[in-house]
Amino acid sequence: MVCGLLAAMAGCATVADKSKLIELMWPEPPLAPRIKFVRTLASERDLGRQQTFTELLLDAVAGKKPQVGHLSEPVGIAVSDDGQRIYVSDYGQGLVYRFDLERNKVTLLGNDRPLVRPFGVALDADENLYVVEQGTKRIAVFDRSGKVAKVFSDPSLERPTGIAIDRGRGRIYVADPASKDSPEHTVKVFDLNGILVGKVGKNKGVCEGCLYFPTYLTVNREGKLYVTNTMNARVDLFDPDGKFLRRFGERGTDFGMFDRPKGVALDTFGNLYVVDSGWSNVQIFNEKGDILLFFGGRGTYPGLLKNPGGIAIDAKNRIYVTDHLNYRVSVYELVNTAAGDNFVEMPSAVKKGGETALKSVGSALVHKENP
Repeated sequence: MVCGLLAAMAGCATVADKSKLIELMWPEPPLAPRIKFVRTLASERDLGRQQTFTELLLDAVAGKKPQVGHLSEPVGIAVSDDGQRIYVSDYGQGLVYRFDLERNKVTLLGNDRPLVRPFGVALDADENLYVVEQGTKRIAVFDRSGKVAKVFSDPSLERPTGIAIDRGRGRIYVADPASKDSPEHTVKVFDLNGILVGKVGKNKGVCEGCLYFPTYLTVNREGKLYVTNTMNARVDLFDPDGKFLRRFGERGTDFGMFDRPKGVALDTFGNLYVVDSGWSNVQIFNEKGDILLFFGGRGTYPGLLKNPGGIAIDAKNRIYVTDHLNYRVSVYELVNTAAGDNFVEMPSAVKKGGETALKSVGSALVHKENP
């Protein structure tokens, strides 16, 4: 039966106009599309050419956990300034995959000494790669050649996850969700020498400025820090001095609300993208906090997501999302959008009922594991 199904899919894919089936866009017609699914990245096979529709479907229904050389548990992600290299941490394999789009090559960082549960990744101005090793509670720094240049830590780190670098101010932010019973739910601030210089957050709680399982981070050009406050189901914004400014979202099922927010990133227009692993989608907010659009949704079909985590956006507004339970990175791009576009018209289904729309696209299934 499986062979017959795959043969049938392969046969359908030979029809020329069937290739349009992979062109997922959000919002759906007749509204103008703003987000377009482009491709997936999982192994060296994906470089140098676009996968056929048949190959994408075969990957989607394979159901086997990949081996080394193919992403297995992608978690963190960063993209080089020129958009040619994508760095993806693989939590289970203890590696960081570097996808070089220019040379059509994948390099495995940590292959000689596996990293211990690598989580967040970030790049400095020289493209040195900072990798959070959750298992050893430290940050390993790789140079451009892939060699470890230095390692730093601090005794206060309990269970580090996400990382972001403020290049202009010379700061390294590391999220530390600690554990349920620990008060140490903060963001640690290091200088570029790896010395702890401060903390962000008022420890565990639900108040303004309080954090509860902070997981992912990003910094804008002004040095403002966005923190995914995962178990509080929101994203908190702090100024460069660590002062709480505002929050995005809250727990709920309506448009603009979250279940289990994870990765955060900014496009070139300053819009905030928030990955929600519970809904398996990405929601977009403008700088004022207005919800603009969501894309993705739970599934194995290419362009859909299963418990996504990290997100990165390059200078051309190409969007990379770590698709954890699909063992891949899903790649999208922002289209038909100019600097003046700070609102995307919502489909009528969303206007009438955010809960119904989110459940149909993102699934009501919530993954119950710790962030």
